[in-house]
Amino acid sequence: MGFGLERPSVSSATKWLGFVTAIWVQAISGNNYTFSNYSDALKTLMNLTQLELNNLSVAKDVGKAFGLLAGLASDRFPTWVLLLIGSVEGLVGYGAQWLVVSERIQPLSYWQMCIFLCMGGNSTTWMNTAVLVTCIRNFRSNRGPVSGILKGYVGLSTAIFTDLCAAIFNNNSASFILMLAVTPFAVCLTAMIFLREIAPSSSAAEDKQESRYFWFFNGLAVFVALYLLAYDFIPDPSTIFSYVFSATLLLLLASPLLIPAYTYVSALAESRVGSSDPEKPVPVVVAALEAPLLAAEKAEVEDVAEEAVERRRPVIGEEHTIFEAMRTLDFWVLFVSFLCGVGTGLAVMNNLGQIGLALGYVDVSIFVSLTSIWGFFGRIISGMVSEYFIRKAAIPRPLWNAASQILMAVGYILLAIAVPGSLYIGSIVVGICYGIRLAITVPTASELFGLKYYGLIYNVLILNLPLGSLLFSGLLAGFLYDMEATPTAGGGNTCVGAHCYRLVFVVMAIACVVGFGLDILLSIRTKRLYTKVQAGKKTKRVSNLR
Repeated sequence: MGFGLERPSVSSATKWLGFVTAIWVQAISGNNYTFSNYSDALKTLMNLTQLELNNLSVAKDVGKAFGLLAGLASDRFPTWVLLLIGSVEGLVGYGAQWLVVSERIQPLSYWQMCIFLCMGGNSTTWMNTAVLVTCIRNFRSNRGPVSGILKGYVGLSTAIFTDLCAAIFNNNSASFILMLAVTPFAVCLTAMIFLREIAPSSSAAEDKQESRYFWFFNGLAVFVALYLLAYDFIPDPSTIFSYVFSATLLLLLASPLLIPAYTYVSALAESRVGSSDPEKPVPVVVAALEAPLLAAEKAEVEDVAEEAVERRRPVIGEEHTIFEAMRTLDFWVLFVSFLCGVGTGLAVMNNLGQIGLALGYVDVSIFVSLTSIWGFFGRIISGMVSEYFIRKAAIPRPLWNAASQILMAVGYILLAIAVPGSLYIGSIVVGICYGIRLAITVPTASELFGLKYYGLIYNVLILNLPLGSLLFSGLLAGFLYDMEATPTAGGGNTCVGAHCYRLVFVVMAIACVVGFGLDILLSIRTKRLYTKVQAGKKTKRVSNLR
């Protein structure tokens, strides 16, 4: 019987094929985290101060603020429309940056560059919204693993782009930006064909089958991450070795197709067995006749239930509109704690190039890759582990956010002390904790406020990315760096030494401690909800056995 207890259907194969294309979209949609790879080229070409450069990175993140449009569109338009908008916008935004960095045109004015960086940043919100909303609705009983895998590949995307550029283009900044423009456009065109909403599982057996498939996806993703990590530590690889590495990486990214291929072949085998059995068609016809009646009765019950809910304010765990969610304390606790985690993490990622140069490193690409790869491990492990402990012990998901906040604070203290090797440790810690933060918050929001308006609620929470980038990167890091820096010819500035970012790291550590307290509060407030979630999962398994 293969992985599951029930034979997969053709629609199941289609659903898994859509999930594979969603993985591909996420594997190329982390281009917002790659700014450090070409920020120094922009700074030199445009003669920018660190504050001006940081404000460019803020403009990139401000694009996520317009993700509210993607959230609104997700409730009104099919998935392929969102993917088309995101891919075209990214092609234009990063395409303009490529023209400037490759010096095919004269450098654009500062405000024009801000607009194109904003477009590039906004493009990913359309892709992420299309992928996350569709897949979480398709796999409602496995929200943690879905979020962990998809967000994990977003984390890996930075390492994928960075390593491919190093292997094929020898870290050329112009070629790197060209990859950011063209690759997402091509991948989204493929996903537009296959990714769509399909009915979720309806039995515990199907849930168990999905869980087994997700373990396969997890194992494969971990292997890809280890493969990327191994390449980062190979000193001066030859040209032939680099090409072989690139070809193998592309094959690994294509290998998730094994799951939809298996389910399709199984469905064909099942149909052949069914057609040779003369008794098989009878129950199928009866089921087909009964299904509309059962669906109609269920619809009537749901309509009555919805009318009853409308008469009162929804409680946590029920469907919320965005305005109902924003009137709850839990929403704002989640929002501010999310800001403390992703805002500080994004500040490190945006300034990683300058942090490395300040600490005496000439090539900072390895730190970008480390942050990306360990961010992947944080996302994918937290998704599976949090789901497991909900089912076993009703442990609230926000508790894992609290653990990540305190670990991130320790990482910032190590970076502030600047002991030898602290940037390696700090990059790994920030990557892990940032990944946990993203992977846990996505399913948490759907469990607290429902799936009906999830696209918009998710994008309101994602406002923390531009807000955090502005507060911690544009203002805090930019101003404090410029206070320590010395002017250079042409109008720019530079700073070398551990003192350049020490105060920045101390302030961000304090912010993480605040976030830790908020996550503990949210864990206490949602304990009863997760007890109900655990009971619901057990009830579904028991009813299926009957």
